[in-house]
Amino acid sequence: MRNEMRRVERLWRGTCRVSRIVIDATRNSPGVCRLTTDCEPDWSFQNGAVHVMVRRLPTTGEAVRAASALLSGVERQRANRFAFDRDRHRFIVARALLRRLLGARLGTRPEAVELVYGRHGADLRFNLSHSEDLAAYAFAHGREIGVDVEAVRSMCDADAIAARFFSARENQTYLSLDSRDRPRGFFHCWTRKEAFIKALGDGLSCPLDRFDVSLAPGEPARILRLARAPGDGRRWRMESFAPAAGFVAALVAEDS
Repeated sequence: MRNEMRRVERLWRGTCRVSRIVIDATRNSPGVCRLTTDCEPDWSFQNGAVHVMVRRLPTTGEAVRAASALLSGVERQRANRFAFDRDRHRFIVARALLRRLLGARLGTRPEAVELVYGRHGADLRFNLSHSEDLAAYAFAHGREIGVDVEAVRSMCDADAIAARFFSARENQTYLSLDSRDRPRGFFHCWTRKEAFIKALGDGLSCPLDRFDVSLAPGEPARILRLARAPGDGRRWRMESFAPAAGFVAALVAEDS
């Protein structure tokens, strides 16, 4: 296993660098999103900051084999459900990197990390998303978070998807965009709604028309309307960023 760990370390260090986005999501300061480049995460979480790690996923045979050695049996079963090797390999490498990042924070071996999903009172919260060969990981202490990343692309059924899944206000804004701006507007909306749903932790039980988000290119990422559930007085911060050329991403964090 130590040999496998060294191989994983070498592969991840040698193929690409980590983009580290430090987002201060506290109420006492304006939204701050600064991008730095580093090879190791900074786990200080100063002033309640949320850290987002962005990483390219190497999917060579050696990288996949080394990553697979770190996964649990359940994760390997999930990987085997993918129909295409490309998707399966990206899943394996993305999950292994999550374990490595969590292991570094918790002071334990990546393969020994026990992943628990949902709201279970854990102080360290995490969320992840990947699109094509790009993965984004969000980490915070004591606050709910959600992250989503997508490659911007034209889709023949984008208008139909927007009509079905966007709120009426969002769909109206989307249709008002110039045709050249619609792909980016579509994925601005998609990533922001997805990140918020993930932060809520309610999954598909939260109706997508319960809230509106901004989506026009050049407009700051914001939650424009939120129909709150009874007793839910939480406040949220939303940030949007470009993790790489041709991609958009969104982060939602619960205010402290």
